[in-house]
Parts: sequence; C-alpha cells; structure tokens
Amino acid sequence: MIRIREAILVEGRYDVNTVRQVVDTVVLESGGFRIFNDKEQLKLLRRIANTRGLIVLTDSDGAGFVIRNYLKGALPAGRVKQAYVPDIAGKERRKRHGSKEGKLGVEGMRPEIILEALRRAGATIIQEDDSSTAAPASPPITKADFYEWGLSGGPDSTQRRAAVLKALDLPAHMTANALLEFINAVGTREEIQNALQQFDKRD
Repeated sequence: MIRIREAILVEGRYDVNTVRQVVDTVVLESGGFRIFNDKEQLKLLRRIANTRGLIVLTDSDGAGFVIRNYLKGALPAGRVKQAYVPDIAGKERRKRHGSKEGKLGVEGMRPEIILEALRRAGATIIQEDDSSTAAPASPPITKADFYEWGLSGGPDSTQRRAAVLKALDLPAHMTANALLEFINAVGTREEIQNALQQFDKRD
C-alpha cells in the first residue's frame, strides 16, 4: 500500500472504495454534479487543498471533464493536481448498462492503472513499502468516536458540534459527516478534544 500526502477527490462512493484499496490517504467524494451547488463542500476542498494538496481523479468521460474544469476555477491554483485514467472501453460489473460513452470509470480501473495515474499527476509519495513492518498510519476518526465524544446522537450534540466548528473556524451549518471528513483530511483528534474541553469548562 502506498501512502501519499495529498487528499484525492473522486466522483462517487464506488470510486472512493476502489481508490482506498490502492492508496493510503484521505479519499473524498464530490457527488458528481452536486458539487456545483454545494458551497460548503467547496470551502472544505479549498482548505484541504491549501493544507495538504488535492488530486482530482474523475472518470475520463465528458462529465468527468466538466467537473474538472469547474474545479480548476473554484480551487486554489498550484494546490490541485490532475490525475487522468485512460480511455478503456467496457462497463463495471455492478452496472447493468455501461456509461453513455461506453468507457470504464475510476471504479473499473485496475490498481496499477490508478497508481500510474497518481504518479503522473505528481502525487507526493510518503511511503511505499510492501512489508508488514511499515509504520502504521494514525487511525482515522470514526462515527463511533463522534458518538463517544457526544458530537452525534446525544442531547447536546448540536451544541458540542457548534463549539468544535467555531474553534476550527468552520461553517456553522456543517453536518457531522462533513466535519468528520474534514478532520480526517487535515485535522487531529487533539483539535477536537481541546475544543470539547473548552466547551465542557463552560458548564
């Protein structure tokens, strides 16, 4: 498994699953064309791009290039890299019908093709080690952690989340899922725990 510094943005959840099996980094979902109207997500992507860098990896069809071109103008120049998968005819196994253009998407690419696309894009490789002695990455923060910290599913979860969002200078209306995504991309457990400690001291 190869670890890279940049976060990767793909179109859908099946693309997320495919890329996560190939590289160890934060993989984000744009939701396809939904990203055009999601200002909150764009703010997060800008911060992630400025903090650790972002690689855009969309399908090679027309829709994928529409998303790419939009993001080129919406995200900070010099902090975003473009990774391209080749045009390969076919369809993914789970789909009954192929895409309009008859091409495989990111989801259908072999691991070595995805790796080559990331390398060509200039991905910053932190670690490339097939041995089991490689140092483990710090475990990601999970929904279970959020529940344990009272950030979801509790009577004062909304207020506790609001305190964390304010401490991290994030949009007040950000959902729990969006906060989780952001923290795993560029934040730390300590940042959340410090914010919650300050919140608890007010009681």
